[in-house]
Amino acid sequence: MTQSPAVRVTGPAGAVRAGERAARTLVSEFARRNDAKAGLLVGATPESAVLAAAIEALLPGDRLTVVPAEGASAAALRAHVTAQGRWVDDRVRVVDTLAEADAAAVVVAAELFTGTAEEARTAVDGLAKYLAEGGVLSVAAPLFRTDGAGAELDRQGVLHGVRTDLVLRNSPPVRVHHLRFTPAPAALAASLSPAYRPSSVPLTRSMHIDSNGVAAAGITLGLAALVRAARPKSKLWLLPALAAAPVAAFFRDPERDVPEDPSAVVASADGQVLSVQRLHDERFGDGEWLRIAVFLSVLDVHVNRSPVAGKVVDYFVADGGFVNAMKPDAEHNVAAYTVLDTDHGTVVVAQRTGLIARRIVQRAPVGALLARGERFGLIRFGSRTDVYLPADAAEPLVGPGDKVVGGSTVIARWS
Repeated sequence: MTQSPAVRVTGPAGAVRAGERAARTLVSEFARRNDAKAGLLVGATPESAVLAAAIEALLPGDRLTVVPAEGASAAALRAHVTAQGRWVDDRVRVVDTLAEADAAAVVVAAELFTGTAEEARTAVDGLAKYLAEGGVLSVAAPLFRTDGAGAELDRQGVLHGVRTDLVLRNSPPVRVHHLRFTPAPAALAASLSPAYRPSSVPLTRSMHIDSNGVAAAGITLGLAALVRAARPKSKLWLLPALAAAPVAAFFRDPERDVPEDPSAVVASADGQVLSVQRLHDERFGDGEWLRIAVFLSVLDVHVNRSPVAGKVVDYFVADGGFVNAMKPDAEHNVAAYTVLDTDHGTVVVAQRTGLIARRIVQRAPVGALLARGERFGLIRFGSRTDVYLPADAAEPLVGPGDKVVGGSTVIARWS
């Protein structure tokens, strides 16, 4: 049996493993594809949480090939798969060695990389050979207890990453890298569901909080603890303590029902429509653009979503001021522009700062595929989000003063 490409380290606490949340993150690129596709899972054991997550993600037309971990029994894996029932057994094939596997759209390393940088690089190169054109390799390493593997995966992420996820709810915490070594067509985005994001911390089934909110609330509570320790007789500590809840609430990230209509263009953010106008902007190419601008108050959800399915082909930040986002001059504020290639032409989303908003977060690197309604960033505090569409290809369905809900409200429709 060939050795698994993922190199493990065993200490007093045993092997470093991916828990349920990390496993779900590792297989997220496989789970989000709604077309019939082939997956390859390398380094699995019958009790692997990654194997369970991959089986759960199977759709009727899917095929999954599983390679045992070093020292694991292929026969035991086959028995485990058979025990899942006929439906799973028909779609999952267990092979003895990696050499028996075919190319796949998504390749997942079930074991965490904890060896040296050279071992990690060799493993990534070996697994990448089994990727189909435009396929994604998903690998992970602990934040700690690595001998260079984590740094090497970070380097691979800079060169080839389409998404990086930090999973804190794992023991130890891990960083998952999704790597693409050959270009994927923009049309593939139409077959994707929004990606699972561990950066969105669940509170209930329908309400999450972005990791930025968890960090901000933690800072305010920490400040409260420091004030109380420094001045135990004072009530000043109540101010930052009471601020923790509204700070966290600002970063709330509710689940949204994204319309399935392929002709729909959805709002990129919650808020009030400021303007709907046709204009020219040579930065995005020739022709006329339909721009729909939405103002986000401090009470609105500030997580930004992709209005259409497409491929990120450019991203740049324009310098400017910090005018109140409701004023016309706000279009000259500091802004981050995410340019998407779609089946209907170029689409641009502008995340604009405001009077209070000074921090833009954008999590979709060039080359990433975004599903319609998928989270890709946020703006801290009051701000504005503009969507640019080819004017001759889209009809607006909203007007100034309308309230919209990010990821759900249809703001335009392709002609």
